[in-house]
Amino acid sequence: MGLVMQALLLPLAWLLLLAAPAPATADDPGLAVYWGRHKEEGSLREACDTGRYTTVIITFYNVFGYHRGSYGLDISGHPVAAVGADIKHCQSKGVTVLLSIGGQGGDYSLPTNQSATDVADNLWNAYLGGHRAGVPRPFGGDAAGGGIDFFIDQGGADHYEDLARILNGYNKQYRGRVGVLLTATARCAYPDRRLEKALATGLFARIHVRMFGDAQCTMSPRYSWEKWAAAYPGSKVYIGLVASPEQDSAWMFQKDLYYEMLQFVRKLPNYGGMAIYDRYYDKKANYTGEG
Repeated sequence: MGLVMQALLLPLAWLLLLAAPAPATADDPGLAVYWGRHKEEGSLREACDTGRYTTVIITFYNVFGYHRGSYGLDISGHPVAAVGADIKHCQSKGVTVLLSIGGQGGDYSLPTNQSATDVADNLWNAYLGGHRAGVPRPFGGDAAGGGIDFFIDQGGADHYEDLARILNGYNKQYRGRVGVLLTATARCAYPDRRLEKALATGLFARIHVRMFGDAQCTMSPRYSWEKWAAAYPGSKVYIGLVASPEQDSAWMFQKDLYYEMLQFVRKLPNYGGMAIYDRYYDKKANYTGEG
């Protein structure tokens, strides 16, 4: 049986492995999923225990910047106190856990360089590797996320480049290894004006390009994605997909995904894998499958 026929008969997680070049790292090719938008999606631990995902992105840290000292996390009714133990469990299984900032709702912006400094300080001391007296750690004292995803869907573009530089600077605390991974979730149409300045820093290891929510993507998804891959050769570029036709008309059958995208983009050196939005719909529709 040929590769194409095999691919059409296999769930997406296996199709991903067949379609990708030989991996250079544990995250290449990667299968990321966004978690935290629906209480019914199950726990973070359950997502990691499926064995499907190499990365889980917690969504969203979505109150910051406007009022100094005001920071908020919305994970849709999940018990926040349980997340810390789940983060450590996921990391023990080799799953990268990131915290996504922004999202479609909330109250956020970075009006000044000082606001970027304040937000970076809060992220570092509340969710990452830092600890400072007086800064609460919602996930617990010893649970530290592995990085920050920039999912900026409202407000202006200014000072996210400052935030990226400050967050990257915390990697000096890790003695030569990356402790704060920076990723971005971008709109399909290139460039994403809200992320353009931040991405110009060259500090983002991954870019998850949302191949949904945009008419341009529906008409020519591969062309749109390849523009991103060409523009950022130093970043791993992921294909961002919805898991169900309930979410967006840009949902793709697995065979269409293979014929229209994967057989072409897998040849590019900075193809990174796929990012599934989100865990609730992936669980409901079994889009990525478990074999």
